[in-house]
Amino acid sequence: MNTHTMQSHGSDGTSIKLSFASAHEVHHGLESAVKTLIASAAQDRRCGIKVTRHEPGAYTVALDDTVPFGETHEDVAA
Repeated sequence: MNTHTMQSHGSDGTSIKLSFASAHEVHHGLESAVKTLIASAAQDRRCGIKVTRHEPGAYTVALDDTVPFGETHEDVAA
């Protein structure tokens, strides 16, 4: 039986909220979300992508106009 422990919430084309049940899923899940948003960023070429860690296992990957086009920045929410 396969169990899917990564969850994606609220994907609206500009941001993807992710939660992970185990640490070994984080890299693949974030990489997949970034690839998804690269297509959106490439359309208008005005912003980059910010990956924010809110707490262990909880992340948001979003288009962000404070990040230069073609770049991905990481942040930790306070």
